[in-house]
Amino acid sequence: MHWLDRIPYPLLIAAAIFMLGAPFLPEPHLVEKARMLSEGLLTRAIDIFDVAWHLLPSLLLGLKFTLARRAQAARKTSED
Repeated sequence: MHWLDRIPYPLLIAAAIFMLGAPFLPEPHLVEKARMLSEGLLTRAIDIFDVAWHLLPSLLLGLKFTLARRAQAARKTSED
């Protein structure tokens, strides 16, 4: 996943924060979609795609962090 290594952390953090809150008014999409999910109304494909779209930067950030931690652990064990 060399393409993910080339994306800087600050850019991913900013994108994640922005997408988790967007649109900010009247309420974030993820709040609306969480309510729809709890009520059993999250059934349309566009709504499911919207949740995935808004979570994508956060998922990429988590993946980048996890891969970096694994690489660090592998380097540490190879040094021992």
